[in-house]
Amino acid sequence: MTGKTGVAGPVQARPLPVQATPEPQAAPPPARRGMTLRAKFHRDRALLLMTVPAVLLLAVFHYLPLLGNVVAFMDYDQWAGDSAVEAIVNSPFIGFTNFAELFEDSQFWDALRNTLTLTAFQLVFFFPLPIALAILLNSVLSPRLRGFIQTVVYLPHFFSWVLVVTFFVQMLGGAGLLATVLRDNGMEPWNIMGNPDTFILLVSTQGLWKDVGWGTIIFLAALTAIDQSLYEAAASDGATRWRRLWHVTLPGLRPVVVLLLILQLGNALTVGFEQFYLQREAVGRQAAEVLDTYVYYLGLATQDYGVGTAAGLFKAVIGLVLILIANRLARRFGEEGVFVRS
Repeated sequence: MTGKTGVAGPVQARPLPVQATPEPQAAPPPARRGMTLRAKFHRDRALLLMTVPAVLLLAVFHYLPLLGNVVAFMDYDQWAGDSAVEAIVNSPFIGFTNFAELFEDSQFWDALRNTLTLTAFQLVFFFPLPIALAILLNSVLSPRLRGFIQTVVYLPHFFSWVLVVTFFVQMLGGAGLLATVLRDNGMEPWNIMGNPDTFILLVSTQGLWKDVGWGTIIFLAALTAIDQSLYEAAASDGATRWRRLWHVTLPGLRPVVVLLLILQLGNALTVGFEQFYLQREAVGRQAAEVLDTYVYYLGLATQDYGVGTAAGLFKAVIGLVLILIANRLARRFGEEGVFVRS
């Protein structure tokens, strides 16, 4: 390079422009190959074979009998054919006449009122007691003592209702242990087993004694799933036992409580049959009639199969609606519910 004086200066090398190196591009994801149905069946054949007995039981004892609900819309005559299927085919279709007859029956509304009252009573008392008992058992330090108490409270779950009612009669009946002790001490015994005014307390107590252990087992399993580091963090922050219970234990049990509440609402109109059938004569129909016994006495005892099937179908539809409502409410409050979204 030549300047104005004609003296050539040192040539300065200009920095070459830096060319940006292209960033390595991520390799395109491999094309997803969908498995054929045959390949999926071959992969899961062992699991599918294990589910065959359960599927057969559901199909034979749950789904196949659903076809009999068509009797609710027919003037069913069991003598119209040589078999039940032939009798259904030969019976005339009458639409919703059986439902109209059902809703005009005062005994049906008595049974529905008793069923709903028992359900509300059981919902209030059946949930807190197993939770409280599970928390108490979980705080017992001795595993042997905890297992013993757990076995004692769980054992009545395997008793039949005949045995449960017999036990209560022997304890609280007119010739039972309590009445004998009261008579020996010059007092008049109470009429506990045959009093229709206190029948709801009696059957709720029987249900609690029989099934509180079962609920306790479920909540004990849920307690073991709670992260212990949460308790340690709360204790290091100075939280008392009650605060750990309120802020760690109960929120950890909330999904199980919601799930059981949904299932309980689905069975809101199914409070049982044997327990009420066995004690119905002692307290009278007005106090002990529930939908299950109503269907039995109307549909089977009097052979009015059309109205009896209509009552059973009404109970099933209301139970399904309650499950769907409870499931939607559970999702609204942030829980999974019964039907998990994919």
